[in-house]
Amino acid sequence: MLKNYVLIAFRNLTRHRFYSVLNIAGLAAGMAVSLLIGLWVYNEVTYNYYHRNHSRLGIVYDTQVSNGAMHTENSVDIPLADQLRQEYGDQLKHVALATPYEAHLVSPGQASDKKIERTCRWVEPDLPVMLTLHLLKGSADCLRDPSSALLTASMARSLFGTADPMGRTVLLDSRLPFKVAGVYEDVPENTDLHGVDFLLPWEKYAETHSWIRGSQHGWGNYYARIFVQLNDGVDFDRLSERIAYIPRRHLTNSKDSVFIQPMDRYHLYGNFKNGAPAGGQIRFVRMFSIIALSILLLACINFMNLSTARSERRAREVGIRKTLGSLRGQLIGQFLGESVMISLLSLGFGLLLALLLLPMFNGMARRHLKIPWGEPYFWLIALGFSLFTGLVSGSYPALYLSRFQPVKVLKGDLTRSRTRPSRWLGRSFMRAGRNAALPRKILVVIQFTVSVFLILGTLVIYRQIQYARNRPTGYVREGLLNVNMLNNSGLRFRYNAIRSDLLASGAAQDVTASNGPMTDTWSVRGGLTWKGKDPYANPQFGWVSITHDYGRTVGWQILQGHEPSRSLSGDSIGLVMNEAAVRLAGFRDPIGQRITVDSISRPVIAVVKDLVMDSPYDPALPTIFFMDYSWFNYLTIRLNRNMRPADAMTRIQQVFRKYDPDGLVSYQMADEAYAQNFDVEQRVGEVSTFFTVLAIFISCLGLFGLASFVAEQRTREIGLRKVLGASVFNLWNTLSREFVMLVIIACAIAIPLSGWLMHEWLQKYAYRTELSWWLFASAAGGALIITLLTVSYQTVRAAMANPVKSLRTE
Repeated sequence: MLKNYVLIAFRNLTRHRFYSVLNIAGLAAGMAVSLLIGLWVYNEVTYNYYHRNHSRLGIVYDTQVSNGAMHTENSVDIPLADQLRQEYGDQLKHVALATPYEAHLVSPGQASDKKIERTCRWVEPDLPVMLTLHLLKGSADCLRDPSSALLTASMARSLFGTADPMGRTVLLDSRLPFKVAGVYEDVPENTDLHGVDFLLPWEKYAETHSWIRGSQHGWGNYYARIFVQLNDGVDFDRLSERIAYIPRRHLTNSKDSVFIQPMDRYHLYGNFKNGAPAGGQIRFVRMFSIIALSILLLACINFMNLSTARSERRAREVGIRKTLGSLRGQLIGQFLGESVMISLLSLGFGLLLALLLLPMFNGMARRHLKIPWGEPYFWLIALGFSLFTGLVSGSYPALYLSRFQPVKVLKGDLTRSRTRPSRWLGRSFMRAGRNAALPRKILVVIQFTVSVFLILGTLVIYRQIQYARNRPTGYVREGLLNVNMLNNSGLRFRYNAIRSDLLASGAAQDVTASNGPMTDTWSVRGGLTWKGKDPYANPQFGWVSITHDYGRTVGWQILQGHEPSRSLSGDSIGLVMNEAAVRLAGFRDPIGQRITVDSISRPVIAVVKDLVMDSPYDPALPTIFFMDYSWFNYLTIRLNRNMRPADAMTRIQQVFRKYDPDGLVSYQMADEAYAQNFDVEQRVGEVSTFFTVLAIFISCLGLFGLASFVAEQRTREIGLRKVLGASVFNLWNTLSREFVMLVIIACAIAIPLSGWLMHEWLQKYAYRTELSWWLFASAAGGALIITLLTVSYQTVRAAMANPVKSLRTE
């Protein structure tokens, strides 16, 4: 019997090749999308699972109250690590300090001319042990020696090739030698340590950085990261409650509180708002999971629609089989078996399609995902998923076809061929005749509701990105070059000479220096006082050191006061405030006001328009600029607009080679750095567009199949209408009207729903676009145009057919 079922199913597939291709293509596309999203979701939810102790690991977060709001970051006070060891050593197995990522130039020994730029973190020796790094050479606790370095396998190959790296010397920034004491396996992409090429000892960091030494026992410098490993049986929440108020014991008038975020959560739930969890990457996991299920649903709907639409073709088969004694359960099993067989065929094509689309998907998602062909669990999940899809997509057609009454079917009376419908299915879903198409219409509406929702969501994402891109930044970003001098701090003592040479080269229109890049505020501080300030308040300001030429170089807009001048001696201690800082200080007439900073009274000499130096989606940070020629890490160069950028860069690099022969400085255009602020939203937009196109493709496949079926069923009617004088346009209008109405209904459902959801999505941005009417009109118009293009081929083809041949159709 099973052999006969397979044979019948195969004959049906080959006999109706056109509809079989539509069914398989739709399901294959849906499965491919689900597979791609499934790989990405698995990659996200298993973040940091590479570390065997991941369930017991965590990072300490600090919540500060500043400017009336609560801010939560994983940058904490350095002395907190020792405090945790002393007071909670019985509950914490390990505690380790670490720096943020730092880029450095590394060379294999003193005599080598080879230099490569790589990223490192300075860490306490317990961290490699906590993270259970897979050591290929050396030991995990090798960083107890302050002269040692721990390299990834890929970095060791880059520096030493196939030679044994153990005991070899690596030179950091042409000045600090380290001995290779260990090599560990490169960690996977979905780990917090990915992108770090080598680890260096914290002890050496404190020894070579005086400000770190000063912060070892001084509170209030939020810089370090603290990793902890809890002992077995210790609860994250309970321990967080106990350590919460440690900073308040050491900081006057502090409202800081700390807590431990489990490593299993801080990737997916790393965002906080006013001190409370506010999601994070989990929102994208949920979003794409819903998209995957929606697209698979579209593919299943295609299968249901085409199967039930062509039920008359199999009505006689059902009638004969029932007459010969087949039970309804056997027929249901046969039809479900056919669905599963189509689903398995679709799985094969879906895997091939996913393999072809994977490079494109990886490029958009910024991932390097691979299909785990050799993993048994993958094939079990794939086959189970295919079986589930086949049963879901084939359930309604199986129930629909198996209820035909044999006597009436064999008489050709399909309008009365159905038995009494089950209550749970509803009459309209099981009734043949005039209303038999109602379930298909409902499913088409569902399909296009999902498609319109995806179209509108993608439009809103790109609209928000463009809105933020076009936000006035308060300075002229184009033509600005940031030069990072962190790896050669000695250049700051030669600033005047470097500036003179850059201007003399003709490549630079102007040059300035600051403690951070134009696109980021690296320092925030409080402790400032002024006349009329609330003595109990401690407002926080962005704190940016600059040279006198800063404003002219970046092109800021002065609203009050004057540009800092070298000829005015008072300007050397003067302050420049942005609008947000003036509002925070409460100054009505800021020019001439004096602010005391570290016991020095400084006058306000200018107010400038707010500069967007951080996230373009957030309000401008209250920022104060001050003159300081001893504390800067960046040069900002305004390129000569009359010179080709490539030529200007060549001349600028020639100047720096004079003062920096080791090539320790790095360059980045300000507009490129600014564009990185949109990376997450851009990535989501690209992936959403990709899946929206696939969703529309699947919906159009089903619509094309239904249009073909309707045109085929109404062949004689079309012939009669044409003989009676109907034009091609009249016939096209008649055949297309029903599909257009279904899409209009879908738009009426999708637009309010998607409008509400996208409004909620936009609320997480302080600087956000509005939901304009044209966005909804574009989504609806796009859906209608796609519908007309899809159905017009079949309807026009049917309308232009020879009516004589149409009337001969049996």
